[in-house]
Amino acid sequence: MNYLNQFAFGIYPYIALAIFLLGSLIRFDREQYSWKSESSQTLHRGSLRLGNILFHVGILGLFFGHAVGLLTPYAFWTAIGISSADKQLFAIVAGGIMGTMCLVGILILLHRRFTNDRLRAVTTFKDKVVLLWILATLLVGLSTIFTSSGHMDGSLMVQFMNWAQRIATFRGDAASYIADVPALFKLHLFMGMSLFVIFPFTRLVHVWSGFGTVAYLGRAYQLVRPR
Repeated sequence: MNYLNQFAFGIYPYIALAIFLLGSLIRFDREQYSWKSESSQTLHRGSLRLGNILFHVGILGLFFGHAVGLLTPYAFWTAIGISSADKQLFAIVAGGIMGTMCLVGILILLHRRFTNDRLRAVTTFKDKVVLLWILATLLVGLSTIFTSSGHMDGSLMVQFMNWAQRIATFRGDAASYIADVPALFKLHLFMGMSLFVIFPFTRLVHVWSGFGTVAYLGRAYQLVRPR
């Protein structure tokens, strides 16, 4: 079990990150025509806007919330007067809100995609895998809230912060910090990391383009003159 824990949470994170980065780069270099979100708006508009907004706001909130919460040093939170218990409570409330928004959004999008004949006909196997994987990861993540509510001292939060920050700084003892956490949390972590493995092979690559548009804020204006 120690070896399995070390592989899953000490080695696998780097495998997932390597596939995520190199896979995205190779996909962009070799298959640029497939680098798109493959919008289905022209086939069926019904419930798209509501589901799309809820899903994207929710999943972006979860992503950045996890990143800031796990990777910000503990010393920073204590310096600004936020205790582990306060941080745990905020994570439960904010994660529950964003997670619920994301869940409602993805259920709307799944219902739309699988109940409309035209959309179902153009839905690929990879589309089904990524949507259902996100749904499963989200459901497991939301279910951890009930377990987290029994650890309001913030001890579990600190364990995950130590793990994430040691992974980010390439320290070999990272997996030991979450060796004794409940299995439900480990499943959520593993599924979340596996999403990065799936990422380069699906329509999710369009997320890079979304972040890339920020660069346009620094570009000079284009002047279009009439003939």
